[in-house]
Amino acid sequence: AMEAEAEARLLLQEARESIEAARSYRRELEQRLRGLHQARKQIRESARLTRDVLEQHFNDLKGTLKKLLDERLMSLLQEVDAIEQESIKPLDECQKLIEHGVSTADDLLREGESAVHGDVGQHNEKLCSFTKKALHIQLDSLPEIPSLVDVPCLSAQLDDCLFTILKNQIFRHGTVASRPPVQLEEFVEKPGGILVRWCKVDDDFIPQDYRLQYRKSTASHFEDVYVGSETEFIVLHIDPNVDYQFRVCARGDGRQEWSPWSVPQIGHTTLVPHEWTAGLEGYSLSSRRNIALRNDSQSCGVLYSKAPTYFCGQTLTFRQVLSGIETVGQPDRRDSLGVCVEQQNGYDSLQRDKAVCISTNGAVFVNGKEMTNQLPAVTSGSTVTFDMEVVQLGPSSNEGGNFKLRVTISSNNREVVFDWVLDQCCVSLYFGCSFSYPGWKVLVF
Repeated sequence: AMEAEAEARLLLQEARESIEAARSYRRELEQRLRGLHQARKQIRESARLTRDVLEQHFNDLKGTLKKLLDERLMSLLQEVDAIEQESIKPLDECQKLIEHGVSTADDLLREGESAVHGDVGQHNEKLCSFTKKALHIQLDSLPEIPSLVDVPCLSAQLDDCLFTILKNQIFRHGTVASRPPVQLEEFVEKPGGILVRWCKVDDDFIPQDYRLQYRKSTASHFEDVYVGSETEFIVLHIDPNVDYQFRVCARGDGRQEWSPWSVPQIGHTTLVPHEWTAGLEGYSLSSRRNIALRNDSQSCGVLYSKAPTYFCGQTLTFRQVLSGIETVGQPDRRDSLGVCVEQQNGYDSLQRDKAVCISTNGAVFVNGKEMTNQLPAVTSGSTVTFDMEVVQLGPSSNEGGNFKLRVTISSNNREVVFDWVLDQCCVSLYFGCSFSYPGWKVLVF
């Protein structure tokens, strides 16, 4: 009986496992059905859009060709009218001269006949007058008229090879691609932005430039956000928790036209954007408060972030941009760009305890002490990045004991790596900057 009961329990367990496996199998099949539905939808939607693009393009092309042909026809007809008028004008003048001569001859004939058949008393006088007039008119002088070979004979020369050229060009005009040569590959969330990566999927395609576009999912039109040779770009000014559509295309080496667009994909970020704290007298901020400009105020101090928005595992980037003048501000050894555990007023630099920073001359400071390693100086266009990861130091590290962060600071293709030991657990940090002289302008993202 016990064996039968154990066997029944085993069978029941196997049945339950089979039921769960069947449910999992069904879920997987349903997921694949949804994938097939999306694939079918993509094919049909892309085919519909391609038809619309082709019809619109060729309708525009027909309209343009008709307009060009009408303009050319009008130009040739005007040329015919001009030649006709220019050639007829001397003939009209010659006709007027001949008609005037005919009229004069008619008058002379009537006068001669009257003189010949007139009265005897007036006979000699009329004959004498008629003879003088006839001699004056010069009846042996006739106007010249052009022969038919000397006057224009208009005709139209139409080269039939145009039809062959147009036919060959039209038959080669346009192509239909089933797959774009580049596709979006990865979206990486950034504070107030998204790092977009793409890759080439056509081995035979040699790209020269890429073109990235995006739009809010609620918008109707895409807009360019990047054109260049890189295969990744950080799109800034992204609202958190809002879906954005992205697409990318490429231009082949030596070509002017762009390839078909990649399949649009959705990207978003859940990370709020980095912002500087407003109100510090020595600094002016942009409207989004992600750019700080050291103004010419005599006040000094550290400009901190609005909140501890930098989290370990992320990359914090400072980029020096021009402030409307040709050069950046004058460097000073007290200048600093970096992160800290907490805001501490009363300091004019981050070169202090519970902070790591880099000076504009490239010196690296950890808890106020300068390291022996040094990075290149910060100049116009320089980019400085901070990367940190948590290194655990035993079970008590999260309860007030030693807490270690591995820090990587990069600047101009060089980097330093070190461990930053703190006395408390800290995975979110403030960032800050301080500059002694005006002209420095820093973008943070």
